[in-house]
Amino acid sequence: MSYIKRRQFLQFSASTLATLGLSQLDIIQQGQRYGKVLAQNTPRKLALLVGINEYPDGLPRLQGCVNDVKLQQELLIHRFGFNPKDILTLTDQQATRKGILTAFEDHLIKQAKPGDVVVFHFSGHGSQVVDADRDSPDGLNSTFVPIDSQLPPGFPVSGGPVQDIMGHTLFLLMYALKTDLVTVVLDSCHSGGGTRGNLRIRSRDGGPTLQASQEELEYQKQWLGRLGLSKQQFIELRRKRVAKGVVIAAAKRDQPASDASFSEFNAGAFTYELTQYLWQQTGDEPVTRAIANVGRSTTELARENGNPQQDPLLDVNLSKKNTNTPIYFTRSPALSAEAVVTKVTGKSVELWLGGLDSHSLEAFNKDAIFTVVDAKGGDRGLVKLESRQGLVGKGTLLNTSTQRLQLQPGTLLQERIRSIPKNLTLKIGIDNSFDHNTVQQATQALHALKHIEPEALGTVEVQYIFGRMTQDRYQKLQKKQVSNLPDVNSFGLFLPSLEQIIPASFGSSSETVSAAVMRLEPKLKSLLAARIVKQVLGNTNSSQINLRVSMNIAGSKKLVSETFPIRGFNKVAVGSHQAPVSPENFSNFGVHQLQLGTEIAFQIENHESQPLYVSILVIDAEGEMTVIFPFNWSVPDNAALVEANQTRVIPQADDGFKLTIGKPKGFSEALIITSTTPLRTSLKALQQIAQSRGVENRGTPIAVTDEVLDITNSLLDDLDAGTRGKTNAEEGVALPAEVRGIDVKKLAAMAISFEVV
Repeated sequence: MSYIKRRQFLQFSASTLATLGLSQLDIIQQGQRYGKVLAQNTPRKLALLVGINEYPDGLPRLQGCVNDVKLQQELLIHRFGFNPKDILTLTDQQATRKGILTAFEDHLIKQAKPGDVVVFHFSGHGSQVVDADRDSPDGLNSTFVPIDSQLPPGFPVSGGPVQDIMGHTLFLLMYALKTDLVTVVLDSCHSGGGTRGNLRIRSRDGGPTLQASQEELEYQKQWLGRLGLSKQQFIELRRKRVAKGVVIAAAKRDQPASDASFSEFNAGAFTYELTQYLWQQTGDEPVTRAIANVGRSTTELARENGNPQQDPLLDVNLSKKNTNTPIYFTRSPALSAEAVVTKVTGKSVELWLGGLDSHSLEAFNKDAIFTVVDAKGGDRGLVKLESRQGLVGKGTLLNTSTQRLQLQPGTLLQERIRSIPKNLTLKIGIDNSFDHNTVQQATQALHALKHIEPEALGTVEVQYIFGRMTQDRYQKLQKKQVSNLPDVNSFGLFLPSLEQIIPASFGSSSETVSAAVMRLEPKLKSLLAARIVKQVLGNTNSSQINLRVSMNIAGSKKLVSETFPIRGFNKVAVGSHQAPVSPENFSNFGVHQLQLGTEIAFQIENHESQPLYVSILVIDAEGEMTVIFPFNWSVPDNAALVEANQTRVIPQADDGFKLTIGKPKGFSEALIITSTTPLRTSLKALQQIAQSRGVENRGTPIAVTDEVLDITNSLLDDLDAGTRGKTNAEEGVALPAEVRGIDVKKLAAMAISFEVV
């Protein structure tokens, strides 16, 4: 047996892939090659999915584990062809130690034959107990915690046995399977539990005072006898590699696995990113690369939440013929999708929206439009979303030119028009360390601001937390070598984990709550505008515009990063694009680091047969926005134009300015918005700003401060006007006045992240 090196820590980003010579283009090409050589037969596919939220008193309760089971269940059925009858789920009270072990034996071990596909998923708390064999230097073995496992009385002062299921036991159960096509997914961790701001961590305290129960050790002994393994053989096998197949963990051994809030529901950050990615995947890329890409999005989500880095961990033990196997040892469908029809009643349909990016969910509450696609990706009709709760939607089949279209459960849907509400808000959590009076004052002051919703932590998704810099938080940030720390007792904004701050958002220690909120009003406007543009609008997965954007070191072929809409790219044959060489300096979060003073340039390649109107915005580490393109305010419309089948470099040598990386230090994003229709309203607003600053007759980027929401709204109005044009009128799409429609055939909105150092 050959196998991939043990303990591969995957923390790749799209830009990291470039250092390996793996661009998005490479992934598509290699995925297509792997797909052609995969076996065409259909083995039986068995899955056991376990999720536990309602842990008993004494253990931190979780909120997203049962949803993880649903996420995996819908994915396996509709994307990987599992028969619902072959998927067994255990949630909450069903997921006792005995229940999990019995289900693994009866449903998986007793049924699986050679060549069958097996998936085991666990979402819940992880922990650690003493390992007498000391496989790891710390002498601990990782466990997962069933619902009936409780800490011994007196813990942590005194220890004792717990009813956990050890990693050693999972090894034996996997080893007993008669098939090698095994995937185990563990969305839990061992890094200390509890809550961190608005996040819950999927870990129960463990350590050297906890031991495996006598029942657990006896169970292992019984399996050694059944398998004909000696104790020494067992030790040697597990120290080499996993038992067989693939084991995917949500985080490294010392990292937290987040139980996170999304729009109206909770889920494991890793499980949501994994399943959403696989709804979009069509290339049958090897599992190693798939988890690398999921690791990118999980790490990015962790960074947005201010969470310590969360990197998925992959262990494999694959035979030579399966080294390039796709995830779950099963081919992906030929089409990506945002949704699938699960139930049909006349023209009314129920949808599962598992392919939607978590950032854009608020644009899919009502009135969004999906395209019904056939097996070849052809448009068959349109479905209008009437409501959404979590990831379950209800919709209506619209009148189409295909009069006899009959929807069936399993029909795939792709995004066509998202409906962005005009009253989008920024949700601000209230620090849970505040006393009652401070909570009331903060809530009242934030309520008085337009577009701001104060929320209690642990109830809904929040984008930021209004909090106080305590002595404890100050010391933790000091240990992380955060520069320019605010005064202890000052008020400001934290990321949702409460472990990272928004730079330049704190005042003096003597400032009142009301004064702090008033001071923060412009900052909150900027953060809301940035969220709308970079998250709600972002449609790299679904846009059908064919273009490519790269951010380069000026005057060289060194690539910072590049991006393009996958579906737009797939409209044409694989092209002759030559990717620039990528520099190798990355942050811990897998994005490029750029030194202060570095000169950069953007390259826009328009592969459409029509011109594209382009806007490039940069949002810095403090949430401030700068418009760097268009910059020629004296030329209406054409200032933002990239002609059909042309490439434009920004800035060019004769533009009269350079794009130079400046302060503040930290993570920034370049946002590239392209439209097939003119951006007249937003361009006019920018011209007025340029005029007010006396720069209307020369090309220069413009920092947008007080006007930031006005510019954002103007941009949305332009995009909405294009969506409501002739084409959509002919298709019978009528959008209400209270939303702004964004058509994937007319807009591409992409982001490139980098860190200023």
